[in-house]
Amino acid sequence: MPVNRNALIRYRTLDQCLQNRHKKWTLDDLIDACSEALYEYQGIDTGVSRRTIQADMEMMRSNKLGYEAPIVVVDKKYYTYSDKDYSITNSPLNQQDIQVLSEVSDLLKQFKGFNHFTDLTEMVSKLEDKIYSQKMHSPPIVDCEKNDNLKGLEWIEVIRKAIVAKKTICITYRSFKARQASTFCFSGYLLKEYRNRWFVLGMQHMRNSHIMNLALDRIETVEEHDEEYKENKTLDLVTYYDDCIGVTKSPGQRDCEVIFWVDNDNAPYVITKPLHHTQKLLSNEADGKIFSIKVILNFELERELLGFGAKMRVIAPRILVKQIKAQLNKTMELYTSFNKIDREHTL
Repeated sequence: MPVNRNALIRYRTLDQCLQNRHKKWTLDDLIDACSEALYEYQGIDTGVSRRTIQADMEMMRSNKLGYEAPIVVVDKKYYTYSDKDYSITNSPLNQQDIQVLSEVSDLLKQFKGFNHFTDLTEMVSKLEDKIYSQKMHSPPIVDCEKNDNLKGLEWIEVIRKAIVAKKTICITYRSFKARQASTFCFSGYLLKEYRNRWFVLGMQHMRNSHIMNLALDRIETVEEHDEEYKENKTLDLVTYYDDCIGVTKSPGQRDCEVIFWVDNDNAPYVITKPLHHTQKLLSNEADGKIFSIKVILNFELERELLGFGAKMRVIAPRILVKQIKAQLNKTMELYTSFNKIDREHTL
């Protein structure tokens, strides 16, 4: 049955709320969330009635849209999913969905050859594979990188909305090194993904306010706060990460030329998949090739280089060579010291 855009926005918003088990959702909370979503996406400021949201949840519970959502009421007051892993986005596509997606896929394919739409190729491949697998009832033939157990994804939409609305949020955060969590006000500027992990770049509100990069999987709670939002007046968000691999970076940190050798067997992999967009081939040697990239020195760069093992050697700068040597020496120590744990697990 046809579903208008406003209803789809409400269904998606209800789904996101009911998936978020860090908050207890009353009917009024769900009404407020849907009203905010409609205002943000459609500019509708008349709000949503209780009857509409109740009807929406009944529709989601039914099989009319193929959802059959397990929506339950806890303590006669709070709404949630009885299955914590459920989402309407996991539901199989019906014929109408497939028809719409087919039309969208055909439209997107018309733009794949244009430079401005170079990112569409992967999107169209995913979309076509989804349509094919649904039509033919067959397993997908495109398997994209994903991590189904990734934590922190529930905060993406909450933080995105706060950034768009320029609202301060109160975050309870615990880094891997911290003994206990800390709570602080935060103005977000940019959501960034790196290797299936999500981060938010922004400013912490303190006497000495400073730019921070927070991993979403280390966030415990996010709430709106009435403290004044701190505007970004210093960072060019479009180019901020252009000179680094990963997300670890401090404002004002300067890049440098990193020179490295790769053996002949692995040089083709580095050529076809550059470590960074600044990569250049400097010379061809008898036993390999020498490349350069211009990036800042950070943890992710070291991990990328160390991943090649004996197939790569860092030549410059000296400080990076020293750090790589230190890491390799520690690795050798781990393999040369035979401890009790090793003996217990050696066959």
